[in-house]
Amino acid sequence: LQEDVDIPSRRVLITGATGLLGRAVFKEFKENNWNAVGCGYRRAQPRFEQINLLDCIAVHDIIHDFQPHVIVHCAAERRPDVVESQPDAASQLNVAASANLAKEAAGIGAFLIYISTDYVFDGTSPPYKETDAPNPLNLYGKTKLEGEKAVLENSEGAAVLRVPVLYGEVERLEESAVTVMFDKVQFSNKSANMDHWQQRFPTNVKDVAAVCRQLAEKRMLDPSVKGTFHWSGNEQMTKYEMACAIADAFNLPSSHLRPITDSPVVGAPRPRNAQLDCSKLEMLGIGQRTPFRAGIKESLWPFLVDKRWRQTVFH
Repeated sequence: LQEDVDIPSRRVLITGATGLLGRAVFKEFKENNWNAVGCGYRRAQPRFEQINLLDCIAVHDIIHDFQPHVIVHCAAERRPDVVESQPDAASQLNVAASANLAKEAAGIGAFLIYISTDYVFDGTSPPYKETDAPNPLNLYGKTKLEGEKAVLENSEGAAVLRVPVLYGEVERLEESAVTVMFDKVQFSNKSANMDHWQQRFPTNVKDVAAVCRQLAEKRMLDPSVKGTFHWSGNEQMTKYEMACAIADAFNLPSSHLRPITDSPVVGAPRPRNAQLDCSKLEMLGIGQRTPFRAGIKESLWPFLVDKRWRQTVFH
């Protein structure tokens, strides 16, 4: 029986499709008439292809079998403290695997979008344009910057997309540095110290996914779309301010949250304010921004402990 299901002709391959950003990117392309294939590793089955990105043969095979027009490389070790404790493994994934992916992309003429980070900057003179000199403070930022260089060296037409702290519809609260605060917010019987020093720009993965798709579609029409780009939410908030906004969004108390204004002493060093200037993408007519309050409500309501509040959230 001939199925006359129209398979879209534009093909996109997404690495890290099981992760917070990758899931959103996969969904965005699929919902906009792209033929999307996602690959993951630990959480791959059954929806995604299981590929170890360090296995060059497996990577070569999927790219040659699927022949994507676009590859969005979301897979990374993105936890700064894990990178510090496991530098070799992090460098393998963030640098070596990215270099290899760029070679394979160039080999079939695919457009590679490498997801990078605001942590390539030291945070001393924001906002940062794409042309500003990077100076990463921690090993995570260093490996991502090396990954950027490896990608652009191995695939002349590739794009680097730097984004800041991400949040969105999580499978577990720990999946995002923004949503992980929800338990501290909800359990108001004990006071919680929250960082009020580092200036962040929380960014919804749905918005980053839309930027990736718009960038890919613009590139299909214009080969000059390549190089480095910045995207970010435009609401500046410390973790303390995010926590207060989360509390407010769910009508929860915030008096137990304590702002800590000293620079943190534990963990990998963080930039104080690595705000990204996004005007380059905006000039191309690319971008989407979900207001933090709306985005965080949508992301967190399934994790609300006191179900009575659900009625008031969606009145």
